[in-house]
Amino acid sequence: MGRDTYVHHPVFARLYPTMGRAMERAGMTERRQALLARLTGQVIEVGAGDGLNFAQYPTTVARVLAVEPEPHLRSLARTAASQAPVLVEVVDGRAERLPAADATADAVVVSMVLCSVHDQDTALREMHRVLKPGGQLRFLEHVQADTSGLARVQRVLDATIWPRVAGGCHTGRDTAASIERSGFVIERLDRFLFPDARTPASFHILGTAVRSGSS
Repeated sequence: MGRDTYVHHPVFARLYPTMGRAMERAGMTERRQALLARLTGQVIEVGAGDGLNFAQYPTTVARVLAVEPEPHLRSLARTAASQAPVLVEVVDGRAERLPAADATADAVVVSMVLCSVHDQDTALREMHRVLKPGGQLRFLEHVQADTSGLARVQRVLDATIWPRVAGGCHTGRDTAASIERSGFVIERLDRFLFPDARTPASFHILGTAVRSGSS
């Protein structure tokens, strides 16, 4: 395993499945279903974690290439893949250097991932690269707050303790703007609070963007 792909968050990786199950009980399952609804063909899921999305893929998907750099989560994802309703291959890799050829995916899926990648713009350019022209980027992310006061709190958290305790996560990224800056056209964007309270980590977006350009 090369240094450019290795990610190791031993404590966070062991807490992550428990946090994910708590979010599902609180209503995130419906958001994941909306994220993946009506997908078809070849899909790349970036930052698959422990494979929580796998059970929600529609059977119209031919294959999912699930990329996960953290070893413990990748092991859990392989177990989840064996029970998925579609073919899922779990591989090592990072968002900034996806193990896929140009223009080979019908869709790329990211779920609570763009908050934690080291270089968001590079990761999004990679997603643009592997998508076929007209291919979809499906995203479910927590993002920058909508008030200056909470945005300031997010900046303080992101500059200090939050990334250290949350596996590199940042609460205050303007992910929708980054998606558009990277050559995508956002076709659907739903902003919501989860949980239903105004905290630094509760601002989320769910949507679909399309890869623009012919090459």
